Amino acid sequence: MKVALINSHQDIAGCNIRHHIEQCLATSPGTGQKGDRTYEFFEVDGRLIYAEGVDAGIDADLVIFLSRHSSVNPVPVLTVHVTGNYGVAELGGSPRTLPLAAPEMMQATLRALARHCPEGYQVSYEVTHHGPTGLVHPSFFVEIGSTEKEWGDPVAGRAVAEAVLGAEPVNAIPLIGIGGTHYAPRETAIALATRGAFGHIASSRRQVAALDREMVQAMVRESGAVAAYIDRKAVTHPDLERLTAILDALAIPRLSESEIASLGHLSWETYSAVRALALTVSPNTRCFIHALDGTGPLAAVSLDPALLTEAKKADEPALIRDLGSLSVVHLTDENNVLLPQFVVFRKDSSEIINALNTLCVKIIRSKEITATERDCLIIRKVRFDPEKARELGIPAGPAYRQLALGQAVEHDGRVILPEMVSVRTETKIHIPGLEKNS
Repeated sequence: MKVALINSHQDIAGCNIRHHIEQCLATSPGTGQKGDRTYEFFEVDGRLIYAEGVDAGIDADLVIFLSRHSSVNPVPVLTVHVTGNYGVAELGGSPRTLPLAAPEMMQATLRALARHCPEGYQVSYEVTHHGPTGLVHPSFFVEIGSTEKEWGDPVAGRAVAEAVLGAEPVNAIPLIGIGGTHYAPRETAIALATRGAFGHIASSRRQVAALDREMVQAMVRESGAVAAYIDRKAVTHPDLERLTAILDALAIPRLSESEIASLGHLSWETYSAVRALALTVSPNTRCFIHALDGTGPLAAVSLDPALLTEAKKADEPALIRDLGSLSVVHLTDENNVLLPQFVVFRKDSSEIINALNTLCVKIIRSKEITATERDCLIIRKVRFDPEKARELGIPAGPAYRQLALGQAVEHDGRVILPEMVSVRTETKIHIPGLEKNS
Protein backbone atom coordinates (compact mmCIF):
# COMPACT_ATOMS: atom_id res chain seq x y z
CA MET A 1 0.00 0.00 0.00
CA LYS A 2 1.29 3.45 -0.93
CA VAL A 3 0.43 6.14 1.62
CA ALA A 4 0.92 9.85 0.96
CA LEU A 5 1.43 11.96 4.10
CA ILE A 6 0.70 15.65 3.55
CA ASN A 7 1.36 18.51 5.95
CA SER A 8 1.66 22.30 5.79
CA HIS A 9 4.91 23.90 6.90
CA GLN A 10 2.74 26.61 8.56
CA ASP A 11 1.04 24.00 10.76
CA ILE A 12 2.88 23.29 14.04
CA ALA A 13 0.95 20.07 14.67
CA GLY A 14 1.44 18.75 11.15
CA CYS A 15 5.19 19.35 11.33
CA ASN A 16 5.27 17.75 14.79
CA ILE A 17 3.53 14.59 13.57
CA ARG A 18 5.67 14.37 10.43
CA HIS A 19 8.88 14.73 12.44
CA HIS A 20 7.93 11.83 14.69
CA ILE A 21 6.82 9.62 11.80
CA GLU A 22 10.21 10.17 10.18
CA GLN A 23 11.88 9.30 13.47
CA CYS A 24 9.80 6.13 13.83
CA LEU A 25 10.67 5.11 10.28
CA ALA A 26 14.33 6.06 10.81
CA THR A 27 14.28 7.27 7.26
CA SER A 28 15.73 10.07 5.24
CA PRO A 29 13.27 12.90 4.55
CA GLY A 30 10.82 12.14 1.78
CA THR A 31 10.03 8.44 1.95
CA GLY A 32 9.86 5.48 4.30
CA GLN A 33 8.86 1.84 4.46
CA LYS A 34 7.14 -0.23 7.16
CA GLY A 35 5.85 -3.72 6.47
CA ASP A 36 3.94 -3.71 3.20
CA ARG A 37 3.38 0.06 3.28
CA THR A 38 5.44 2.72 1.56
CA TYR A 39 5.15 6.25 2.97
CA GLU A 40 5.89 9.36 0.93
CA PHE A 41 5.92 12.82 2.48
CA PHE A 42 4.60 16.00 0.87
CA GLU A 43 4.51 19.54 2.25
CA VAL A 44 2.45 22.51 1.10
CA ASP A 45 2.82 26.23 1.80
CA GLY A 46 -0.72 27.26 2.65
CA ARG A 47 -3.46 25.82 4.84
CA LEU A 48 -4.41 22.25 4.10
CA ILE A 49 -8.15 23.02 4.03
CA TYR A 50 -7.59 25.03 0.83
CA ALA A 51 -5.27 22.49 -0.84
CA GLU A 52 -7.65 21.58 -3.67
CA GLY A 53 -6.27 18.97 -6.06
CA VAL A 54 -3.17 18.52 -3.93
CA ASP A 55 -3.04 14.77 -4.60
CA ALA A 56 -3.73 14.91 -8.33
CA GLY A 57 -0.16 14.07 -9.33
CA ILE A 58 0.59 11.71 -6.47
CA ASP A 59 0.88 7.93 -6.93
CA ALA A 60 -0.85 6.66 -3.78
CA ASP A 61 -3.59 4.37 -2.49
CA LEU A 62 -4.37 6.58 0.51
CA VAL A 63 -3.78 10.21 1.52
CA ILE A 64 -3.44 11.18 5.17
CA PHE A 65 -3.36 14.87 6.09
CA LEU A 66 -1.30 15.65 9.22
CA SER A 67 -2.84 18.68 10.86
CA ARG A 68 -3.88 20.69 13.87
CA HIS A 69 -7.36 20.86 15.35
CA SER A 70 -8.83 24.08 16.73
CA SER A 71 -11.92 24.48 18.91
CA VAL A 72 -13.87 27.25 20.61
CA ASN A 73 -13.90 24.97 23.67
CA PRO A 74 -10.30 23.76 23.62
CA VAL A 75 -9.47 20.38 25.14
CA PRO A 76 -6.46 18.14 24.50
CA VAL A 77 -7.70 15.77 21.79
CA LEU A 78 -6.50 13.52 18.97
CA THR A 79 -9.01 13.24 16.12
CA VAL A 80 -9.71 11.57 12.79
CA HIS A 81 -12.14 12.77 10.13
CA VAL A 82 -12.84 12.96 6.43
CA THR A 83 -13.32 16.29 4.64
CA GLY A 84 -16.36 17.62 2.80
CA ASN A 85 -19.24 20.10 2.87
CA TYR A 86 -22.92 19.18 3.20
CA GLY A 87 -23.97 22.76 2.54
CA VAL A 88 -22.03 25.95 1.91
CA ALA A 89 -18.23 25.86 1.82
CA GLU A 90 -17.23 28.01 4.79
CA LEU A 91 -13.72 26.60 5.21
CA GLY A 92 -12.42 25.44 1.85
CA GLY A 93 -13.65 22.98 -0.71
CA SER A 94 -16.81 23.15 -2.82
CA PRO A 95 -20.41 23.39 -1.56
CA ARG A 96 -22.35 20.13 -1.23
CA THR A 97 -19.32 18.05 -2.13
CA LEU A 98 -17.93 14.97 -0.38
CA PRO A 99 -14.61 13.34 -1.33
CA LEU A 100 -13.81 9.64 -1.13
CA ALA A 101 -13.43 8.42 2.47
CA ALA A 102 -11.36 5.55 3.88
CA PRO A 103 -13.56 4.08 6.66
CA GLU A 104 -11.43 1.02 7.41
CA MET A 105 -8.18 2.97 7.78
CA MET A 106 -9.91 5.78 9.67
CA GLN A 107 -11.22 3.25 12.19
CA ALA A 108 -7.85 1.54 12.42
CA THR A 109 -6.16 4.90 13.06
CA LEU A 110 -8.78 5.88 15.64
CA ARG A 111 -8.21 2.61 17.49
CA ALA A 112 -4.45 3.07 17.31
CA LEU A 113 -4.81 6.61 18.67
CA ALA A 114 -6.76 5.16 21.60
CA ARG A 115 -3.94 2.70 22.28
CA HIS A 116 -1.21 5.36 22.17
CA CYS A 117 -3.22 8.27 23.61
CA PRO A 118 -1.15 10.32 26.12
CA GLU A 119 -2.56 10.97 29.58
CA GLY A 120 -4.90 13.96 29.60
CA TYR A 121 -5.90 13.61 25.92
CA GLN A 122 -9.16 12.36 24.46
CA VAL A 123 -9.64 10.45 21.20
CA SER A 124 -12.55 10.86 18.79
CA TYR A 125 -13.87 11.06 15.29
CA GLU A 126 -14.95 14.46 14.06
CA VAL A 127 -17.87 14.84 11.71
CA THR A 128 -17.23 15.59 8.04
CA HIS A 129 -16.22 19.23 7.63
CA HIS A 130 -14.03 21.72 5.71
CA GLY A 131 -11.93 21.32 2.57
CA PRO A 132 -10.26 20.19 0.51
CA THR A 133 -12.97 18.39 -1.44
CA GLY A 134 -11.29 18.18 -4.86
CA LEU A 135 -9.30 15.03 -4.13
CA VAL A 136 -8.53 11.98 -6.24
CA HIS A 137 -7.64 9.40 -3.58
CA PRO A 138 -9.36 8.16 -0.41
CA SER A 139 -8.22 10.47 2.36
CA PHE A 140 -8.66 11.66 5.92
CA PHE A 141 -7.21 14.10 8.43
CA VAL A 142 -5.48 13.03 11.64
CA GLU A 143 -5.10 15.93 14.05
CA ILE A 144 -3.75 17.16 17.38
CA GLY A 145 -5.92 19.65 19.24
CA SER A 146 -6.82 22.07 20.41
CA THR A 147 -4.29 24.82 21.26
CA GLU A 148 -0.70 25.69 20.43
CA LYS A 149 0.41 23.91 23.59
CA GLU A 150 -0.91 20.57 22.30
CA TRP A 151 0.06 21.20 18.66
CA GLY A 152 3.74 21.28 19.58
CA ASP A 153 3.57 18.62 22.30
CA PRO A 154 6.21 15.99 21.37
CA VAL A 155 4.37 13.31 23.35
CA ALA A 156 1.21 13.90 21.29
CA GLY A 157 3.24 14.05 18.08
CA ARG A 158 4.86 10.70 18.87
CA ALA A 159 1.50 9.14 19.78
CA VAL A 160 -0.08 10.19 16.48
CA ALA A 161 2.97 9.02 14.55
CA GLU A 162 2.83 5.59 16.15
CA ALA A 163 -0.92 5.43 15.51
CA VAL A 164 -0.57 6.29 11.81
CA LEU A 165 2.16 3.69 11.34
CA GLY A 166 0.51 1.07 13.55
CA ALA A 167 -3.04 1.28 12.18
CA GLU A 168 -4.19 -2.22 11.17
CA PRO A 169 -7.74 -2.54 9.79
CA VAL A 170 -10.02 -5.19 11.24
CA ASN A 171 -12.75 -6.99 9.31
CA ALA A 172 -14.64 -3.69 9.23
CA ILE A 173 -18.20 -2.92 8.19
CA PRO A 174 -18.21 0.51 6.43
CA LEU A 175 -21.00 2.79 7.64
CA ILE A 176 -22.23 6.36 7.51
CA GLY A 177 -23.18 8.15 10.72
CA ILE A 178 -25.98 10.65 11.28
CA GLY A 179 -26.58 12.68 14.42
CA GLY A 180 -24.67 13.78 17.48
CA THR A 181 -22.21 16.55 18.25
CA HIS A 182 -19.13 17.63 16.29
CA TYR A 183 -17.05 14.94 18.02
CA ALA A 184 -19.46 12.12 17.09
CA PRO A 185 -19.42 10.41 20.51
CA ARG A 186 -21.66 7.47 19.62
CA GLU A 187 -19.88 6.78 16.34
CA THR A 188 -16.55 6.97 18.17
CA ALA A 189 -17.70 4.49 20.81
CA ILE A 190 -19.06 2.12 18.15
CA ALA A 191 -15.85 2.22 16.11
CA LEU A 192 -13.69 1.57 19.17
CA ALA A 193 -15.76 -1.41 20.35
CA THR A 194 -17.16 -3.07 17.20
CA ARG A 195 -16.50 -3.71 13.51
CA GLY A 196 -18.47 -0.58 12.61
CA ALA A 197 -16.16 1.78 10.67
CA PHE A 198 -17.47 5.21 9.74
CA GLY A 199 -16.74 7.25 6.66
CA HIS A 200 -18.83 10.40 6.36
CA ILE A 201 -20.61 11.55 9.54
CA ALA A 202 -23.13 14.41 9.85
CA SER A 203 -23.81 16.26 13.11
CA SER A 204 -27.29 17.08 14.38
CA ARG A 205 -26.93 20.80 14.91
CA ARG A 206 -26.17 22.18 11.46
CA GLN A 207 -25.55 19.33 9.05
CA VAL A 208 -28.59 17.06 9.35
CA ALA A 209 -30.86 19.77 7.95
CA ALA A 210 -28.77 19.79 4.75
CA LEU A 211 -29.14 16.05 4.18
CA ASP A 212 -31.47 15.44 1.27
CA ARG A 213 -31.57 12.35 -0.95
CA GLU A 214 -28.63 13.55 -3.04
CA MET A 215 -26.38 14.19 -0.05
CA VAL A 216 -27.27 10.92 1.68
CA GLN A 217 -26.47 9.11 -1.58
CA ALA A 218 -23.12 10.91 -1.70
CA MET A 219 -22.36 9.96 1.94
CA VAL A 220 -23.03 6.31 1.17
CA ARG A 221 -21.22 6.28 -2.17
CA GLU A 222 -18.09 8.10 -1.05
CA SER A 223 -17.88 6.02 2.13
CA GLY A 224 -18.45 2.71 0.36
CA ALA A 225 -21.02 2.20 3.12
CA VAL A 226 -23.28 -0.83 3.34
CA ALA A 227 -25.52 0.61 6.08
CA ALA A 228 -26.30 3.70 8.14
CA TYR A 229 -26.30 4.41 11.86
CA ILE A 230 -28.55 7.16 13.23
CA ASP A 231 -28.03 8.52 16.74
CA ARG A 232 -31.78 8.57 17.35
CA LYS A 233 -31.55 10.45 20.65
CA ALA A 234 -29.67 13.29 18.95
CA VAL A 235 -32.02 13.76 15.98
CA THR A 236 -35.43 15.44 16.08
CA HIS A 237 -38.46 13.28 15.30
CA PRO A 238 -39.25 15.10 12.01
CA ASP A 239 -35.62 14.73 10.86
CA LEU A 240 -35.61 11.07 11.92
CA GLU A 241 -38.74 10.35 9.88
CA ARG A 242 -37.38 12.26 6.87
CA LEU A 243 -33.98 10.53 6.94
CA THR A 244 -35.54 7.12 7.53
CA ALA A 245 -37.71 7.62 4.43
CA ILE A 246 -34.64 8.62 2.37
CA LEU A 247 -32.60 5.60 3.52
CA ASP A 248 -35.51 3.23 2.91
CA ALA A 249 -36.01 4.66 -0.59
CA LEU A 250 -32.32 4.11 -1.28
CA ALA A 251 -32.50 0.57 0.18
CA ILE A 252 -29.80 1.43 2.74
CA PRO A 253 -30.19 -0.68 5.90
CA ARG A 254 -30.31 1.15 9.24
CA LEU A 255 -28.42 -0.54 12.07
CA SER A 256 -28.78 0.22 15.77
CA GLU A 257 -25.75 0.31 18.04
CA SER A 258 -26.68 -3.07 19.53
CA GLU A 259 -27.11 -4.59 16.07
CA ILE A 260 -23.66 -3.36 15.03
CA ALA A 261 -22.21 -4.78 18.24
CA SER A 262 -23.83 -8.17 17.56
CA LEU A 263 -22.46 -8.61 14.03
CA GLY A 264 -19.89 -11.07 15.31
CA HIS A 265 -17.60 -12.48 12.64
CA LEU A 266 -20.26 -12.80 9.95
CA SER A 267 -19.52 -11.44 6.52
CA TRP A 268 -21.76 -8.59 5.42
CA GLU A 269 -23.19 -10.86 2.70
CA THR A 270 -24.29 -13.45 5.26
CA TYR A 271 -25.60 -10.77 7.60
CA SER A 272 -27.59 -9.24 4.73
CA ALA A 273 -29.11 -12.64 4.03
CA VAL A 274 -30.02 -12.93 7.73
CA ARG A 275 -31.73 -9.53 7.62
CA ALA A 276 -33.60 -10.37 4.43
CA LEU A 277 -34.92 -13.59 5.98
CA ALA A 278 -35.79 -11.78 9.22
CA LEU A 279 -37.88 -9.22 7.33
CA THR A 280 -40.05 -12.05 5.99
CA VAL A 281 -40.94 -12.81 9.61
CA SER A 282 -42.07 -9.29 10.47
CA PRO A 283 -41.50 -5.73 9.17
CA ASN A 284 -38.93 -3.68 11.10
CA THR A 285 -37.50 -6.83 12.66
CA ARG A 286 -34.14 -6.36 14.37
CA CYS A 287 -31.43 -9.04 14.34
CA PHE A 288 -29.09 -10.03 17.19
CA ILE A 289 -26.36 -12.52 16.32
CA HIS A 290 -25.04 -14.95 18.90
CA ALA A 291 -22.60 -17.78 18.11
CA LEU A 292 -23.65 -18.00 14.46
CA ASP A 293 -20.55 -18.08 12.29
CA GLY A 294 -19.62 -19.18 8.79
CA THR A 295 -21.72 -19.39 5.62
CA GLY A 296 -24.47 -21.53 4.17
CA PRO A 297 -28.20 -21.63 3.42
CA LEU A 298 -30.28 -20.06 6.18
CA ALA A 299 -33.64 -21.00 7.68
CA ALA A 300 -36.12 -19.42 10.08
CA VAL A 301 -37.15 -21.77 12.90
CA SER A 302 -39.97 -21.18 15.36
CA LEU A 303 -40.45 -21.92 19.04
CA ASP A 304 -43.85 -22.56 20.56
CA PRO A 305 -44.90 -18.98 21.46
CA ALA A 306 -46.35 -20.20 24.77
CA LEU A 307 -43.03 -21.82 25.72
CA LEU A 308 -41.08 -18.66 24.86
CA THR A 309 -43.56 -16.50 26.77
CA GLU A 310 -43.21 -18.62 29.91
CA ALA A 311 -39.41 -18.59 29.65
CA LYS A 312 -39.41 -14.79 29.28
CA LYS A 313 -41.71 -14.46 32.29
CA ALA A 314 -39.44 -16.71 34.32
CA ASP A 315 -36.12 -14.98 33.55
CA GLU A 316 -35.73 -13.06 30.28
CA PRO A 317 -32.20 -11.74 31.02
CA ALA A 318 -30.98 -15.31 31.60
CA LEU A 319 -32.71 -16.44 28.40
CA ILE A 320 -30.97 -13.75 26.32
CA ARG A 321 -27.64 -14.42 28.03
CA ASP A 322 -27.78 -18.17 27.43
CA LEU A 323 -28.69 -17.70 23.76
CA GLY A 324 -25.11 -16.45 23.44
CA SER A 325 -23.77 -20.00 23.28
CA LEU A 326 -26.11 -21.08 20.46
CA SER A 327 -25.58 -20.69 16.71
CA VAL A 328 -28.67 -18.53 16.29
CA VAL A 329 -29.85 -15.03 15.51
CA HIS A 330 -32.65 -13.91 17.77
CA LEU A 331 -35.19 -11.47 16.42
CA THR A 332 -37.11 -8.65 18.06
CA ASP A 333 -39.79 -6.28 16.88
CA GLU A 334 -39.27 -2.51 16.72
CA ASN A 335 -40.06 -2.29 20.46
CA ASN A 336 -37.30 -4.82 21.26
CA VAL A 337 -39.79 -7.57 22.13
CA LEU A 338 -38.26 -11.01 21.61
CA LEU A 339 -40.01 -12.93 18.82
CA PRO A 340 -40.49 -16.75 18.72
CA GLN A 341 -38.63 -16.99 15.41
CA PHE A 342 -34.88 -17.50 15.11
CA VAL A 343 -32.52 -17.55 12.11
CA VAL A 344 -30.10 -20.48 11.86
CA PHE A 345 -28.09 -22.32 9.25
CA ARG A 346 -30.49 -24.77 7.62
CA LYS A 347 -28.24 -27.77 8.34
CA ASP A 348 -28.49 -27.02 12.08
CA SER A 349 -32.28 -26.50 12.24
CA SER A 350 -33.29 -29.65 14.14
CA GLU A 351 -30.39 -29.44 16.57
CA ILE A 352 -31.06 -25.78 17.30
CA ILE A 353 -34.81 -26.30 17.85
CA ASN A 354 -33.99 -28.96 20.45
CA ALA A 355 -31.41 -26.69 22.08
CA LEU A 356 -33.87 -23.76 22.23
CA ASN A 357 -36.58 -26.00 23.73
CA THR A 358 -34.12 -27.33 26.29
CA LEU A 359 -32.96 -23.83 27.22
CA CYS A 360 -36.52 -22.55 27.75
CA VAL A 361 -37.47 -25.59 29.82
CA LYS A 362 -34.35 -25.21 31.99
CA ILE A 363 -35.14 -21.55 32.70
CA ILE A 364 -38.80 -22.24 33.47
CA ARG A 365 -37.91 -25.10 35.81
CA SER A 366 -35.44 -22.89 37.67
CA LYS A 367 -38.20 -20.44 38.60
CA GLU A 368 -41.53 -22.30 38.52
CA ILE A 369 -43.16 -25.46 39.84
CA THR A 370 -43.20 -27.86 36.91
CA ALA A 371 -43.94 -31.45 36.04
CA THR A 372 -43.47 -33.59 32.94
CA GLU A 373 -46.22 -35.69 31.44
CA ARG A 374 -44.96 -37.54 28.39
CA ASP A 375 -44.02 -34.77 25.93
CA CYS A 376 -45.80 -32.02 27.85
CA LEU A 377 -44.32 -29.54 30.28
CA ILE A 378 -46.84 -28.66 33.00
CA ILE A 379 -46.30 -25.30 34.72
CA ARG A 380 -48.19 -24.82 37.98
CA LYS A 381 -48.47 -21.33 39.41
CA VAL A 382 -49.96 -19.99 42.58
CA ARG A 383 -50.62 -16.26 42.68
CA PHE A 384 -52.26 -13.84 45.08
CA ASP A 385 -55.86 -13.00 44.15
CA PRO A 386 -56.90 -9.53 45.43
CA GLU A 387 -60.57 -10.33 44.71
CA LYS A 388 -60.50 -13.21 47.20
CA ALA A 389 -58.80 -10.93 49.73
CA ARG A 390 -61.55 -8.33 49.32
CA GLU A 391 -64.21 -11.02 49.80
CA LEU A 392 -62.64 -11.77 53.19
CA GLY A 393 -62.77 -8.07 54.08
CA ILE A 394 -59.05 -7.47 53.96
CA PRO A 395 -58.32 -3.85 52.98
CA ALA A 396 -55.77 -3.12 50.27
CA GLY A 397 -52.36 -2.13 51.62
CA PRO A 398 -49.49 -3.81 53.46
CA ALA A 399 -51.56 -6.96 54.10
CA TYR A 400 -51.84 -7.55 50.37
CA ARG A 401 -48.08 -7.39 49.99
CA GLN A 402 -47.53 -9.87 52.84
CA LEU A 403 -50.04 -12.32 51.40
CA ALA A 404 -48.54 -11.96 47.91
CA LEU A 405 -45.15 -12.84 49.42
CA GLY A 406 -46.64 -16.00 50.97
CA GLN A 407 -46.91 -14.65 54.51
CA ALA A 408 -49.98 -15.06 56.75
CA VAL A 409 -51.72 -11.97 58.18
CA GLU A 410 -54.16 -11.40 61.03
CA HIS A 411 -57.42 -9.55 60.35
CA ASP A 412 -60.35 -9.06 62.76
CA GLY A 413 -58.98 -11.77 64.99
CA ARG A 414 -58.61 -14.27 62.16
CA VAL A 415 -55.41 -15.64 60.67
CA ILE A 416 -55.56 -15.38 56.89
CA LEU A 417 -53.29 -17.88 55.19
CA PRO A 418 -51.84 -17.16 51.71
CA GLU A 419 -53.62 -20.19 50.22
CA MET A 420 -56.96 -18.70 51.29
CA VAL A 421 -56.45 -15.77 48.91
CA SER A 422 -54.60 -17.52 46.10
CA VAL A 423 -55.57 -18.87 42.72
CA ARG A 424 -53.88 -21.84 41.10
CA THR A 425 -53.30 -22.13 37.39
CA GLU A 426 -51.85 -24.89 35.25
CA THR A 427 -50.34 -24.43 31.82
CA LYS A 428 -49.57 -27.44 29.63
CA ILE A 429 -47.15 -27.02 26.69
CA HIS A 430 -46.45 -29.82 24.22
CA ILE A 431 -42.74 -30.09 23.41
CA PRO A 432 -41.77 -32.88 21.00
CA GLY A 433 -39.01 -35.04 22.48
CA LEU A 434 -39.34 -33.61 25.99
CA GLU A 435 -39.84 -36.98 27.69
CA LYS A 436 -36.76 -38.40 25.97
CA ASN A 437 -34.59 -35.40 26.92
CA SER A 438 -35.87 -34.96 30.48
